[in-house]
Amino acid sequence: MFPDWLILPSNLNPLGALPARFRRQRVLIVGCGDVGMRAAQLLRQRVRVLALTSNSERVPALRAAGIVPLLGDLDRPGTLARVAGLASRVIHLAPPPGEGMADPRTQALTRVLLRRELPLSMVYGSTSGVYGDCGGEWLNETRAVNPQTPRAWRRVDAELHMRSLGRRGVRASILRIPGIYAPDREGGTPRERLLKATPVLVAEEDVFTNHIHADDLARACVLALWHGRPQRVVNVSDDSDLKMGDYMDLAADLYQLPRPPRTTLAQAAETLSAMRLSFMRESRRLDNQRMKRELRLRLAYPTVHQGLID
Repeated sequence: MFPDWLILPSNLNPLGALPARFRRQRVLIVGCGDVGMRAAQLLRQRVRVLALTSNSERVPALRAAGIVPLLGDLDRPGTLARVAGLASRVIHLAPPPGEGMADPRTQALTRVLLRRELPLSMVYGSTSGVYGDCGGEWLNETRAVNPQTPRAWRRVDAELHMRSLGRRGVRASILRIPGIYAPDREGGTPRERLLKATPVLVAEEDVFTNHIHADDLARACVLALWHGRPQRVVNVSDDSDLKMGDYMDLAADLYQLPRPPRTTLAQAAETLSAMRLSFMRESRRLDNQRMKRELRLRLAYPTVHQGLID
């Protein structure tokens, strides 16, 4: 059976009217991890879903999920030749490398796609971290990027490669994604951090944080393939309006665990990792109206309270 949200009449269906040729289309997922698999499950009964993987051990699991596996490694561009001209639509969720200021993986993918007929549309999963610290302000997609970590700079570089495809005629959508969570996702809830008593900031130094349930993100990726506007950035975030400490307190109460200890940023700098500290130094609130208006996404989990207890 198709998911209800995918088979509603065309005037209600968030994917809109599905033409007959839809059944013959191919969708390629690059970076078919947790979110990619969720997107594939939404798509696979209506289109042929292919997934690029560098790990041959994943081939049986992909096939079992009804996905056609393609072996190729974004770190070895010479292995990507089969990808060129293969699919009419592409979802790119592969992360950049862990070092440097650029994303050679997205550059390699872009170059191979340019060799043959380009896809009609492409969706790239970026990060809201490209905005940097916004002092807790609400912001929409017109806000200029202000990356403050190498990790964010790598994403900005990847976005530029997506825009280059857009200039060649691909309907490229850039989804700026905050923290992804889901109870059935590995590490997808704060439970482990709560069990370790990882500290959060004192209220006067705390930062606003943003979230999206993995199922809602997968829906956004699928919807953007058909509804995304050319060269368009979309914030993909739920309706929660919480500081990080309040989010952790909420999770602790839901899971009946002790609330995390509070600390100052100066104290946290002595014990926490650089990555964890980077999240504690950036505060922003994402406006998601473009997501709702243009992608027509109806959030299944509008707030983390609903998503964490699902």
